[in-house]
Amino acid sequence: MESFLKEQRGGESVLDLSPRSTVGGGVEDVYGEDRASEDQLATPWTVSVASLRQYDVPLHKYMALMELEERNERLFYKLLINNVEELLPIVYTPTVGEACQKYGSIFRRPQGLYISLKEKGKILEVLRNWPERAIQVIVVTDGERILGLGDLGCQGMGIPVGKLSLYTALGGVRPSACLPITIDVGTNNEKLLNDEFYIGLKQKRATGKEYYDFLHEFMTAVKQNYGEKVLIQFEDFANHNAFELLAKYGTTHLVFNDDIQGTASVVLSGLVASLKLLGGTLGDHTFLFLGAGEAGTGIAELIALEMSKQTKVPVEETRKKIWLVDSKGLIVSSRKESLQHFKRPWAHEHEPIDNLLDAVKAIKPTALIGTSGVGKTFTKEKPLIMALSNPTSQAECTAEQAYTWTEGRAIFASGSPFDPVEFNGKCFMPGQANNAYIFPGLGFGLVISGAIRVHDDMLLAASEALAGQVTQEHYDKGMIYPPLANIRKISAHIAANVAAKAYELGLATRLPRPADLVKYAESCMFTPNYRSYR
Repeated sequence: MESFLKEQRGGESVLDLSPRSTVGGGVEDVYGEDRASEDQLATPWTVSVASLRQYDVPLHKYMALMELEERNERLFYKLLINNVEELLPIVYTPTVGEACQKYGSIFRRPQGLYISLKEKGKILEVLRNWPERAIQVIVVTDGERILGLGDLGCQGMGIPVGKLSLYTALGGVRPSACLPITIDVGTNNEKLLNDEFYIGLKQKRATGKEYYDFLHEFMTAVKQNYGEKVLIQFEDFANHNAFELLAKYGTTHLVFNDDIQGTASVVLSGLVASLKLLGGTLGDHTFLFLGAGEAGTGIAELIALEMSKQTKVPVEETRKKIWLVDSKGLIVSSRKESLQHFKRPWAHEHEPIDNLLDAVKAIKPTALIGTSGVGKTFTKEKPLIMALSNPTSQAECTAEQAYTWTEGRAIFASGSPFDPVEFNGKCFMPGQANNAYIFPGLGFGLVISGAIRVHDDMLLAASEALAGQVTQEHYDKGMIYPPLANIRKISAHIAANVAAKAYELGLATRLPRPADLVKYAESCMFTPNYRSYR
Protein backbone atom coordinates (compact mmCIF):
# COMPACT_ATOMS: atom_id res chain seq x y z
CA MET A 1 0.00 0.00 0.00
CA GLU A 2 2.73 2.48 1.00
CA SER A 3 4.70 1.88 -2.20
CA PHE A 4 1.60 2.68 -4.26
CA LEU A 5 0.74 5.79 -2.22
CA LYS A 6 4.38 6.90 -2.33
CA GLU A 7 4.23 6.83 -6.12
CA GLN A 8 1.00 8.86 -6.01
CA ARG A 9 2.70 11.42 -3.77
CA GLY A 10 5.62 11.86 -6.15
CA GLY A 11 8.05 9.80 -4.08
CA GLU A 12 7.18 11.26 -0.69
CA SER A 13 7.06 8.77 2.20
CA VAL A 14 5.08 9.04 5.43
CA LEU A 15 8.43 8.80 7.22
CA ASP A 16 9.55 12.02 5.54
CA LEU A 17 7.20 13.95 7.88
CA SER A 18 6.00 16.34 5.22
CA PRO A 19 6.29 19.96 6.35
CA ARG A 20 3.01 20.67 4.57
CA SER A 21 1.18 19.05 7.47
CA THR A 22 2.60 21.56 9.92
CA VAL A 23 3.18 24.63 7.79
CA GLY A 24 3.70 27.79 9.79
CA GLY A 25 4.84 26.12 12.98
CA GLY A 26 2.40 23.27 13.28
CA VAL A 27 -0.94 25.08 12.90
CA GLU A 28 -3.16 24.48 9.89
CA ASP A 29 -3.74 27.60 7.81
CA VAL A 30 -7.44 27.74 8.69
CA TYR A 31 -7.58 31.54 8.40
CA GLY A 32 -6.01 31.72 4.94
CA GLU A 33 -2.98 33.67 6.15
CA ASP A 34 -0.70 31.97 3.63
CA ARG A 35 -3.10 32.46 0.73
CA ALA A 36 -4.40 35.96 1.48
CA SER A 37 -2.48 37.69 -1.29
CA GLU A 38 -2.37 35.01 -3.99
CA ASP A 39 -4.88 36.76 -6.23
CA GLN A 40 -3.96 40.32 -5.32
CA LEU A 41 -1.59 42.68 -6.99
CA ALA A 42 1.61 43.33 -5.08
CA THR A 43 1.33 45.74 -2.15
CA PRO A 44 3.96 48.52 -2.32
CA TRP A 45 5.42 48.04 1.18
CA THR A 46 8.33 50.29 0.24
CA VAL A 47 5.87 53.18 0.36
CA SER A 48 4.88 52.16 3.90
CA VAL A 49 8.54 52.13 5.00
CA ALA A 50 9.05 55.58 3.50
CA SER A 51 6.02 56.94 5.34
CA LEU A 52 7.33 55.55 8.63
CA ARG A 53 10.67 57.24 8.07
CA GLN A 54 8.93 60.61 7.91
CA TYR A 55 8.38 60.43 11.68
CA ASP A 56 11.22 61.91 13.74
CA VAL A 57 9.96 60.73 17.14
CA PRO A 58 10.39 56.97 17.81
CA LEU A 59 7.12 56.82 19.77
CA HIS A 60 5.25 58.16 16.72
CA LYS A 61 6.81 55.39 14.62
CA TYR A 62 5.71 52.88 17.25
CA MET A 63 2.12 54.14 17.13
CA ALA A 64 2.11 54.07 13.32
CA LEU A 65 3.40 50.48 13.32
CA MET A 66 0.80 49.33 15.85
CA GLU A 67 -1.95 50.91 13.75
CA LEU A 68 -0.55 49.13 10.68
CA GLU A 69 -0.60 45.80 12.53
CA GLU A 70 -4.30 46.31 13.30
CA ARG A 71 -5.10 47.39 9.75
CA ASN A 72 -2.93 45.02 7.69
CA GLU A 73 -1.17 42.32 9.70
CA ARG A 74 0.55 40.74 6.69
CA LEU A 75 2.04 44.06 5.59
CA PHE A 76 3.18 44.80 9.16
CA TYR A 77 5.18 41.57 9.30
CA LYS A 78 6.52 42.04 5.77
CA LEU A 79 7.89 45.44 6.82
CA LEU A 80 9.33 44.15 10.08
CA ILE A 81 11.07 41.16 8.49
CA ASN A 82 12.54 43.19 5.61
CA ASN A 83 13.70 46.05 7.87
CA VAL A 84 14.43 44.25 11.11
CA GLU A 85 17.54 46.21 12.14
CA GLU A 86 15.73 49.51 11.60
CA LEU A 87 12.38 48.60 13.17
CA LEU A 88 13.39 46.26 16.01
CA PRO A 89 14.30 49.20 18.32
CA ILE A 90 10.80 50.58 17.65
CA VAL A 91 8.63 47.53 18.36
CA TYR A 92 11.02 46.34 21.11
CA THR A 93 13.48 48.01 23.46
CA PRO A 94 14.10 50.91 23.84
CA THR A 95 10.95 52.49 22.31
CA VAL A 96 8.53 49.93 23.77
CA GLY A 97 9.58 51.12 27.23
CA GLU A 98 8.41 54.66 26.51
CA ALA A 99 5.25 53.25 24.92
CA CYS A 100 4.44 51.35 28.12
CA GLN A 101 5.01 54.46 30.23
CA LYS A 102 2.53 56.38 28.06
CA TYR A 103 0.27 53.45 27.17
CA GLY A 104 -2.87 55.00 28.65
CA SER A 105 -2.40 58.17 26.59
CA ILE A 106 -1.73 56.39 23.28
CA PHE A 107 -4.25 53.56 23.81
CA ARG A 108 -6.44 52.94 20.75
CA ARG A 109 -7.86 49.43 21.20
CA PRO A 110 -6.87 46.31 23.16
CA GLN A 111 -4.16 44.32 21.37
CA GLY A 112 -4.25 41.40 23.77
CA LEU A 113 -6.28 39.81 26.54
CA TYR A 114 -6.62 41.56 29.91
CA ILE A 115 -7.50 39.35 32.88
CA SER A 116 -8.21 41.28 36.08
CA LEU A 117 -8.93 40.27 39.66
CA LYS A 118 -12.59 40.95 38.92
CA GLU A 119 -12.54 37.82 36.71
CA LYS A 120 -11.49 35.54 39.58
CA GLY A 121 -13.35 32.25 39.20
CA LYS A 122 -14.09 32.99 35.52
CA ILE A 123 -10.62 32.91 33.91
CA LEU A 124 -11.37 29.85 31.77
CA GLU A 125 -14.47 31.61 30.46
CA VAL A 126 -12.41 34.73 29.68
CA LEU A 127 -9.82 32.67 27.76
CA ARG A 128 -12.57 31.10 25.70
CA ASN A 129 -13.65 34.57 24.61
CA TRP A 130 -10.41 34.96 22.63
CA PRO A 131 -11.40 34.41 18.97
CA GLU A 132 -8.43 32.20 17.99
CA ARG A 133 -8.38 28.58 19.17
CA ALA A 134 -5.06 27.07 18.04
CA ILE A 135 -2.80 29.03 20.42
CA GLN A 136 0.82 27.89 20.60
CA VAL A 137 2.60 30.72 22.44
CA ILE A 138 1.35 32.95 25.27
CA VAL A 139 3.41 35.83 26.64
CA VAL A 140 2.02 36.99 29.99
CA THR A 141 2.99 39.80 32.37
CA ASP A 142 1.60 41.34 35.53
CA GLY A 143 3.41 44.60 34.75
CA GLU A 144 5.26 44.84 38.07
CA ARG A 145 8.79 45.17 36.67
CA ILE A 146 8.68 46.47 33.10
CA LEU A 147 12.26 46.57 31.73
CA GLY A 148 14.20 48.82 34.14
CA LEU A 149 11.20 51.14 34.54
CA GLY A 150 9.41 49.54 37.49
CA ASP A 151 5.72 48.94 38.14
CA LEU A 152 3.64 50.03 35.14
CA GLY A 153 0.63 47.86 35.96
CA CYS A 154 -1.75 47.22 33.07
CA GLN A 155 0.31 49.46 30.80
CA GLY A 156 2.88 46.68 30.61
CA MET A 157 0.76 45.13 27.81
CA GLY A 158 3.18 46.69 25.32
CA ILE A 159 5.73 44.03 26.30
CA PRO A 160 3.69 40.86 25.49
CA VAL A 161 2.44 42.50 22.29
CA GLY A 162 6.00 43.41 21.24
CA LYS A 163 7.48 40.03 22.18
CA LEU A 164 4.86 38.12 20.22
CA SER A 165 5.33 40.28 17.14
CA LEU A 166 8.97 39.12 17.29
CA TYR A 167 7.93 35.49 17.75
CA THR A 168 6.25 35.85 14.36
CA ALA A 169 8.69 38.14 12.52
CA LEU A 170 11.92 36.59 13.81
CA GLY A 171 10.86 33.08 14.78
CA GLY A 172 8.12 32.27 12.27
CA VAL A 173 5.29 31.43 14.69
CA ARG A 174 1.95 32.08 13.01
CA PRO A 175 0.31 35.36 14.23
CA SER A 176 -3.00 33.66 14.96
CA ALA A 177 -1.17 31.20 17.25
CA CYS A 178 0.10 33.99 19.52
CA LEU A 179 -1.76 35.38 22.55
CA PRO A 180 -0.56 38.42 24.58
CA ILE A 181 -1.98 38.50 28.13
CA THR A 182 -1.77 41.02 30.97
CA ILE A 183 -2.76 39.90 34.45
CA ASP A 184 -4.19 42.98 36.19
CA VAL A 185 -3.83 42.65 39.96
CA GLY A 186 -3.50 46.41 40.55
CA THR A 187 -0.43 48.65 40.74
CA ASN A 188 1.63 50.30 43.47
CA ASN A 189 2.60 53.14 41.13
CA GLU A 190 0.96 56.21 42.71
CA LYS A 191 1.36 58.26 39.55
CA LEU A 192 -0.69 55.71 37.58
CA LEU A 193 -3.30 55.36 40.32
CA ASN A 194 -3.90 59.11 40.05
CA ASP A 195 -3.79 59.18 36.24
CA GLU A 196 -7.21 59.64 34.64
CA PHE A 197 -5.98 57.81 31.53
CA TYR A 198 -4.71 54.71 33.37
CA ILE A 199 -6.46 51.70 31.79
CA GLY A 200 -6.13 49.20 34.66
CA LEU A 201 -7.57 48.54 38.11
CA LYS A 202 -7.02 51.56 40.35
CA GLN A 203 -6.03 49.66 43.48
CA LYS A 204 -2.90 48.48 45.25
CA ARG A 205 -1.41 45.22 44.04
CA ALA A 206 -2.79 41.94 45.33
CA THR A 207 -0.09 39.95 47.11
CA GLY A 208 0.45 36.71 48.98
CA LYS A 209 -2.23 34.01 48.86
CA GLU A 210 -4.69 36.14 46.87
CA TYR A 211 -2.08 36.72 44.16
CA TYR A 212 -0.83 33.12 43.94
CA ASP A 213 -4.36 31.65 43.97
CA PHE A 214 -5.27 33.93 41.06
CA LEU A 215 -2.14 32.94 39.10
CA HIS A 216 -2.83 29.27 39.81
CA GLU A 217 -6.34 29.61 38.40
CA PHE A 218 -4.84 31.25 35.32
CA MET A 219 -2.21 28.51 34.78
CA THR A 220 -4.81 25.77 35.26
CA ALA A 221 -7.23 27.44 32.83
CA VAL A 222 -4.55 27.87 30.15
CA LYS A 223 -3.65 24.19 30.25
CA GLN A 224 -7.32 23.17 30.27
CA ASN A 225 -8.16 25.39 27.30
CA TYR A 226 -5.06 25.03 25.11
CA GLY A 227 -3.46 21.76 26.21
CA GLU A 228 -0.06 20.76 27.52
CA LYS A 229 2.01 21.93 24.54
CA VAL A 230 1.18 25.65 24.71
CA LEU A 231 4.28 27.66 25.64
CA ILE A 232 3.71 30.18 28.46
CA GLN A 233 6.41 32.84 28.60
CA PHE A 234 6.52 34.80 31.87
CA GLU A 235 7.57 38.37 31.21
CA ASP A 236 8.58 41.22 33.54
CA PHE A 237 7.32 39.76 36.80
CA ALA A 238 9.01 41.12 39.95
CA ASN A 239 11.90 39.05 41.33
CA HIS A 240 9.99 37.70 44.32
CA ASN A 241 7.26 36.27 42.06
CA ALA A 242 9.31 35.35 38.97
CA PHE A 243 11.43 32.66 40.62
CA GLU A 244 8.48 31.31 42.59
CA LEU A 245 6.30 30.92 39.47
CA LEU A 246 9.09 29.35 37.40
CA ALA A 247 9.88 26.86 40.17
CA LYS A 248 6.22 26.01 40.79
CA TYR A 249 5.10 25.48 37.20
CA GLY A 250 8.34 24.35 35.54
CA THR A 251 7.48 20.68 36.16
CA THR A 252 3.78 20.86 35.25
CA HIS A 253 3.63 23.30 32.31
CA LEU A 254 5.71 24.31 29.29
CA VAL A 255 6.96 27.56 30.87
CA PHE A 256 9.86 29.88 30.20
CA ASN A 257 10.92 33.15 31.85
CA ASP A 258 12.67 35.39 29.34
CA ASP A 259 14.11 37.71 32.00
CA ILE A 260 15.79 34.82 33.81
CA GLN A 261 16.40 32.20 31.11
CA GLY A 262 16.30 34.14 27.83
CA THR A 263 18.72 36.82 29.03
CA ALA A 264 20.98 34.11 30.44
CA SER A 265 21.04 32.22 27.16
CA VAL A 266 21.85 35.23 24.99
CA VAL A 267 24.60 36.43 27.36
CA LEU A 268 26.14 32.96 27.59
CA SER A 269 26.21 32.85 23.80
CA GLY A 270 28.09 36.16 23.71
CA LEU A 271 30.57 34.89 26.27
CA VAL A 272 31.15 31.64 24.37
CA ALA A 273 31.68 33.62 21.16
CA SER A 274 33.99 36.12 22.90
CA LEU A 275 36.36 33.31 23.89
CA LYS A 276 37.57 33.31 20.26
CA LEU A 277 38.84 36.85 20.93
CA LEU A 278 39.80 36.51 24.62
CA GLY A 279 41.29 33.01 24.46
CA GLY A 280 40.91 30.21 27.00
CA THR A 281 37.71 28.57 28.22
CA LEU A 282 34.86 29.81 30.38
CA GLY A 283 36.50 28.14 33.37
CA ASP A 284 39.62 30.29 32.90
CA HIS A 285 37.64 33.48 33.54
CA THR A 286 36.28 35.14 36.66
CA PHE A 287 32.92 36.90 36.39
CA LEU A 288 31.58 39.80 38.42
CA PHE A 289 27.96 40.95 38.15
CA LEU A 290 26.52 44.30 39.09
CA GLY A 291 22.93 43.33 39.87
CA ALA A 292 21.64 40.16 41.50
CA GLY A 293 18.01 40.03 40.38
CA GLU A 294 16.29 37.82 37.82
CA ALA A 295 18.69 38.57 34.98
CA GLY A 296 21.91 38.53 37.02
CA THR A 297 21.29 35.27 38.87
CA GLY A 298 19.81 33.63 35.77
CA ILE A 299 22.89 34.46 33.67
CA ALA A 300 25.24 33.41 36.47
CA GLU A 301 23.54 30.01 36.84
CA LEU A 302 23.64 29.26 33.10
CA ILE A 303 27.35 30.21 32.93
CA ALA A 304 28.01 27.88 35.88
CA LEU A 305 26.07 25.07 34.16
CA GLU A 306 28.03 25.51 30.92
CA MET A 307 31.32 25.54 32.86
CA SER A 308 30.26 22.35 34.64
CA LYS A 309 29.34 20.73 31.31
CA GLN A 310 32.73 21.65 29.78
CA THR A 311 34.93 20.75 32.77
CA LYS A 312 32.91 17.87 34.33
CA VAL A 313 33.22 19.74 37.65
CA PRO A 314 30.09 19.93 39.88
CA VAL A 315 28.08 23.13 39.41
CA GLU A 316 28.54 23.92 43.12
CA GLU A 317 32.26 24.36 42.38
CA THR A 318 31.92 26.29 39.11
CA ARG A 319 29.67 28.84 40.88
CA LYS A 320 32.71 29.92 42.87
CA LYS A 321 34.15 31.55 39.72
CA ILE A 322 31.16 33.91 39.67
CA TRP A 323 30.57 36.84 42.06
CA LEU A 324 27.57 39.13 42.38
CA VAL A 325 27.17 42.65 43.75
CA ASP A 326 23.73 43.86 44.83
CA SER A 327 22.56 47.14 46.40
CA LYS A 328 24.26 46.24 49.68
CA GLY A 329 27.59 45.24 48.17
CA LEU A 330 29.37 41.98 47.37
CA ILE A 331 27.28 38.89 48.14
CA VAL A 332 29.32 36.93 50.67
CA SER A 333 28.66 34.06 53.09
CA SER A 334 28.38 36.32 56.14
CA ARG A 335 25.22 37.82 54.56
CA LYS A 336 23.62 34.45 53.74
CA GLU A 337 20.86 34.46 56.36
CA SER A 338 19.50 37.84 55.20
CA LEU A 339 19.62 37.03 51.47
CA GLN A 340 16.68 36.13 49.22
CA HIS A 341 16.72 32.43 48.35
CA PHE A 342 17.84 32.95 44.72
CA LYS A 343 20.96 34.88 45.85
CA ARG A 344 22.19 32.32 48.39
CA PRO A 345 24.07 30.03 45.94
CA TRP A 346 26.32 33.03 45.15
CA ALA A 347 27.31 33.81 48.75
CA HIS A 348 31.01 32.84 48.76
CA GLU A 349 33.65 33.16 51.45
CA HIS A 350 35.09 36.68 51.37
CA GLU A 351 35.28 39.74 53.57
CA PRO A 352 32.32 42.13 53.13
CA ILE A 353 32.71 44.84 50.44
CA ASP A 354 30.07 47.53 50.08
CA ASN A 355 30.74 48.95 46.59
CA LEU A 356 31.46 47.79 43.05
CA LEU A 357 34.86 49.47 42.58
CA ASP A 358 36.38 47.82 45.66
CA ALA A 359 34.84 44.50 44.60
CA VAL A 360 36.55 44.82 41.20
CA LYS A 361 39.90 45.49 42.86
CA ALA A 362 39.51 42.53 45.22
CA ILE A 363 38.01 39.93 42.85
CA LYS A 364 39.99 41.02 39.73
CA PRO A 365 37.35 39.80 37.27
CA THR A 366 38.09 39.26 33.59
CA ALA A 367 34.44 39.93 32.72
CA LEU A 368 32.06 42.49 34.20
CA ILE A 369 28.36 42.15 33.50
CA GLY A 370 25.80 44.82 34.43
CA THR A 371 22.18 43.85 35.10
CA SER A 372 21.40 46.43 37.79
CA GLY A 373 18.88 48.61 35.99
CA VAL A 374 20.90 51.64 37.16
CA GLY A 375 22.43 53.76 34.42
CA LYS A 376 26.02 55.05 34.25
CA THR A 377 27.42 52.85 37.04
CA PHE A 378 30.49 51.52 35.22
CA THR A 379 33.44 53.91 35.32
CA LYS A 380 36.84 53.89 33.64
CA GLU A 381 38.51 52.06 36.56
CA LYS A 382 36.45 48.96 35.81
CA PRO A 383 36.79 46.19 33.19
CA LEU A 384 34.00 46.18 30.64
CA ILE A 385 32.14 43.65 28.63
CA MET A 386 28.33 43.77 28.99
CA ALA A 387 26.10 46.66 30.05
CA LEU A 388 22.78 44.87 29.79
CA SER A 389 20.17 47.00 31.55
CA ASN A 390 17.26 48.27 29.42
CA PRO A 391 16.24 50.65 27.98
CA THR A 392 19.29 52.53 26.65
CA SER A 393 19.05 55.23 29.34
CA GLN A 394 19.52 52.56 32.03
CA ALA A 395 22.67 51.00 30.53
CA GLU A 396 25.59 50.88 32.98
CA CYS A 397 27.81 52.62 30.43
CA THR A 398 27.72 53.60 26.77
CA ALA A 399 29.58 51.93 23.90
CA GLU A 400 31.65 55.09 23.38
CA GLN A 401 32.72 55.11 27.02
CA ALA A 402 33.69 51.43 26.87
CA TYR A 403 35.89 51.80 23.79
CA THR A 404 37.40 55.12 24.89
CA TRP A 405 38.32 54.03 28.42
CA THR A 406 39.98 50.83 27.19
CA GLU A 407 41.58 52.46 24.12
CA GLY A 408 39.61 50.14 21.85
CA ARG A 409 40.47 46.92 23.69
CA ALA A 410 36.99 46.27 25.13
CA ILE A 411 34.68 43.58 23.85
CA PHE A 412 31.43 45.39 24.41
CA ALA A 413 27.78 44.35 24.30
CA SER A 414 24.65 46.03 25.64
CA GLY A 415 21.00 45.19 26.15
CA SER A 416 19.70 48.02 23.96
CA PRO A 417 21.32 49.17 20.70
CA PHE A 418 24.19 51.66 20.43
CA ASP A 419 25.51 53.23 17.23
CA PRO A 420 28.93 52.21 15.85
CA VAL A 421 31.87 53.99 17.52
CA GLU A 422 34.94 55.33 15.74
CA PHE A 423 38.12 55.39 17.83
CA ASN A 424 41.68 55.97 16.60
CA GLY A 425 40.59 55.55 12.99
CA LYS A 426 38.88 52.18 13.59
CA CYS A 427 35.14 51.58 13.54
CA PHE A 428 33.80 49.38 16.35
CA MET A 429 30.42 47.64 16.10
CA PRO A 430 28.88 47.37 19.59
CA GLY A 431 27.25 44.02 20.18
CA GLN A 432 23.66 43.87 21.34
CA ALA A 433 22.91 41.06 23.80
CA ASN A 434 19.31 41.23 22.70
CA ASN A 435 16.92 38.54 23.93
CA ALA A 436 15.34 38.70 20.47
CA TYR A 437 18.26 36.55 19.29
CA ILE A 438 17.10 33.70 21.55
CA PHE A 439 13.46 33.58 22.57
CA PRO A 440 11.84 33.45 19.07
CA GLY A 441 14.05 30.54 17.96
CA LEU A 442 13.84 28.80 21.33
CA GLY A 443 10.04 29.05 21.40
CA PHE A 444 9.76 27.94 17.77
CA GLY A 445 11.96 24.92 18.50
CA LEU A 446 9.63 23.94 21.35
CA VAL A 447 6.60 24.35 19.07
CA ILE A 448 7.88 22.34 16.09
CA SER A 449 9.04 19.47 18.33
CA GLY A 450 5.83 19.46 20.38
CA ALA A 451 7.89 19.78 23.57
CA ILE A 452 6.05 19.51 26.89
CA ARG A 453 8.70 20.96 29.24
CA VAL A 454 11.65 23.39 29.07
CA HIS A 455 14.96 21.93 30.28
CA ASP A 456 18.18 23.83 31.04
CA ASP A 457 19.97 21.81 28.37
CA MET A 458 17.66 23.42 25.80
CA LEU A 459 18.88 26.86 26.90
CA LEU A 460 22.49 25.71 26.52
CA ALA A 461 21.63 24.30 23.08
CA ALA A 462 20.15 27.68 22.06
CA SER A 463 23.28 29.51 23.28
CA GLU A 464 25.59 27.19 21.38
CA ALA A 465 23.54 27.53 18.19
CA LEU A 466 23.66 31.34 18.37
CA ALA A 467 27.41 31.41 19.09
CA GLY A 468 27.91 29.10 16.10
CA GLN A 469 26.43 31.75 13.77
CA VAL A 470 29.27 34.22 14.51
CA THR A 471 31.81 34.10 11.66
CA GLN A 472 35.44 35.18 11.40
CA GLU A 473 34.29 38.27 9.50
CA HIS A 474 32.22 39.26 12.54
CA TYR A 475 35.13 38.58 14.92
CA ASP A 476 37.38 40.83 12.83
CA LYS A 477 34.97 43.70 13.58
CA GLY A 478 34.95 42.89 17.30
CA MET A 479 31.41 41.46 17.08
CA ILE A 480 30.30 38.61 19.36
CA TYR A 481 26.78 38.40 17.92
CA PRO A 482 25.80 37.93 14.27
CA PRO A 483 23.93 40.74 12.47
CA LEU A 484 20.21 40.91 13.22
CA ALA A 485 19.62 41.13 9.46
CA ASN A 486 20.14 37.32 9.38
CA ILE A 487 17.81 36.65 12.32
CA ARG A 488 15.38 34.30 10.52
CA LYS A 489 18.24 32.00 9.52
CA ILE A 490 19.67 32.25 13.04
CA SER A 491 16.29 31.42 14.59
CA ALA A 492 15.94 28.35 12.35
CA HIS A 493 19.30 27.02 13.59
CA ILE A 494 18.40 27.76 17.23
CA ALA A 495 15.00 26.08 16.78
CA ALA A 496 16.67 23.02 15.26
CA ASN A 497 19.17 22.76 18.11
CA VAL A 498 16.46 23.16 20.75
CA ALA A 499 14.20 20.62 19.01
CA ALA A 500 17.11 18.15 18.76
CA LYS A 501 17.66 18.47 22.51
CA ALA A 502 13.92 17.98 23.15
CA TYR A 503 14.01 14.73 21.17
CA GLU A 504 17.20 13.64 22.94
CA LEU A 505 15.64 14.26 26.38
CA GLY A 506 12.41 12.48 25.47
CA LEU A 507 10.37 15.67 25.87
CA ALA A 508 9.25 15.96 22.22
CA THR A 509 5.82 14.65 21.16
CA ARG A 510 5.86 15.41 17.41
CA LEU A 511 6.93 12.05 15.98
CA PRO A 512 8.73 10.79 14.05
CA ARG A 513 11.64 13.18 14.33
CA PRO A 514 12.40 14.99 11.02
CA ALA A 515 15.71 13.95 9.47
CA ASP A 516 16.89 17.53 8.85
CA LEU A 517 15.64 19.78 11.65
CA VAL A 518 17.03 23.01 10.16
CA LYS A 519 15.18 22.48 6.87
CA TYR A 520 12.10 21.41 8.78
CA ALA A 521 12.20 24.58 10.92
CA GLU A 522 12.59 26.76 7.84
CA SER A 523 9.67 25.03 6.12
CA CYS A 524 7.42 25.61 9.14
CA MET A 525 8.07 29.35 9.40
CA PHE A 526 5.21 31.75 8.73
CA THR A 527 6.31 34.01 5.86
CA PRO A 528 4.17 36.99 4.77
CA ASN A 529 4.81 36.73 1.02
CA TYR A 530 3.43 39.04 -1.64
CA ARG A 531 3.45 38.56 -5.38
CA SER A 532 6.38 40.09 -7.20
CA TYR A 533 5.88 43.07 -9.49
CA ARG A 534 5.44 42.13 -13.13
